[in-house]
Amino acid sequence: MGNQGFQGEKVRRTGHRRASRRAGNTAIASVTVVALCTGVWLLRNGSGSHAPPQPSAAQASATATVPRYGDPGAAPLAPSPPTRVRIPSIRVNAPLTGLGLTPQGSLDVPPPEKKNLAGWYEAGTTPGERGTAIVAGHVDNAEGPAVFYSLGSLVRGRTVEVDRRDGSVAVFTVDAVEVYDSRNFPDTKVYGPSSRPELRVITCGGAYSKKTGYQGNVVVFAHLTDSH
Repeated sequence: MGNQGFQGEKVRRTGHRRASRRAGNTAIASVTVVALCTGVWLLRNGSGSHAPPQPSAAQASATATVPRYGDPGAAPLAPSPPTRVRIPSIRVNAPLTGLGLTPQGSLDVPPPEKKNLAGWYEAGTTPGERGTAIVAGHVDNAEGPAVFYSLGSLVRGRTVEVDRRDGSVAVFTVDAVEVYDSRNFPDTKVYGPSSRPELRVITCGGAYSKKTGYQGNVVVFAHLTDSH
């Protein structure tokens, strides 16, 4: 996500939040985190050497459905809000804040000035419980790289760790890392329900235009393989 941080109303009403959890993450609109990925830092400094890494074809899913990697995963955890996300292989270590939806139904994002802050969709699944949990963050802001700048360089088999409020740590193994154009974002694949605990980590990416900013999203698919 660029530096103009998707300002808008968050999901505030408890009833709406509970209804959203029952319905699953498919309630998020197809524009998701694409529309305002402006990338002012790239605009100011040139898009060549400053462009964030993008996933290679070797890291993509081999199927049109949600990717599966290795074992079927660990047993689901009880619901507990996440507090921090760590991706050791790309040096991510960031606190998490709750995110809602904008009035247009797209996923809200953390304040752009807080470049080392990520967010999670708090009306949906908590990371570690059965279902699909969503984490999102900026790729850059006006000052430079932000929390998920290197997300596109993540590879299959690496881990994503999520600290939870109950003191546990949910450990996810990466199944695939893909990039999608905003016009062809696969809502069901990314946000659809799952019978096991899964995680999606999302930032802006893909082609870059001075007029429109980033034109797509990098999405990491992962599933729960351990907890402690």
